[in-house]
Amino acid sequence: MSEPILSLNDIGLTLAGNAGAVEILHNISLNVERGETLGLVGPSGSGKSSLLMLMGGLERATSGQVTALGHDLSALGEDALARFRREHMGVVFQSFHLIPTMTALENVATPLELAGHADAFDRAEAELKAVGLEARIGHYPGQMSGGEQQRVALARAAATRPDILLADEPTGNLDGANGAAIMDLLFGLRDRHGSTLVLVTHAQDLANRCDRVVRLEDGRIVEDSARKAAE
Repeated sequence: MSEPILSLNDIGLTLAGNAGAVEILHNISLNVERGETLGLVGPSGSGKSSLLMLMGGLERATSGQVTALGHDLSALGEDALARFRREHMGVVFQSFHLIPTMTALENVATPLELAGHADAFDRAEAELKAVGLEARIGHYPGQMSGGEQQRVALARAAATRPDILLADEPTGNLDGANGAAIMDLLFGLRDRHGSTLVLVTHAQDLANRCDRVVRLEDGRIVEDSARKAAE
């Protein structure tokens, strides 16, 4: 069997709070296989988003080890982590994190330029067309709806053709119609680029589309189930 693309071994996360240290995650061990779609579900405060941040090297574990593509993320400095994410990961948040002074095209092209791609703007344009925004390429975030801004964020995450695509409540700020459209686009991008997809969601219909669902409660995994084992 091939090596997991993501591996978490006995992970703990403790953060400082106003009343003292708060344990967010407890002894989490989890492997994610290449090409898998994994949904992280559970009540608010269960540690889902924190777990996703650890997978992306956006938060450092207090204990244990996080390995991505064979690299121990805890052993990488901030600059090396940033380069690793830029080259291998795409991240989509509930809030879109677009740069307001840049057009949709510039928002998508910027990470490609930083990664040294000479065809950054051509690739950015292709990704925006893939999410149905060819008519919005020259628009700024403030000129777009929430659903359109999330499409730009998806295009930006997918433009680098990441090995790992992480999404934190990607439909959380959208109405039902826009949320359904983003769900379709998210899985379409995953299929087109062959990325491993890990997403945090409260939406059961979105979780049901994943190959596997992991449920967290109080910072612990309480269920790990394959949804499509029979397919």
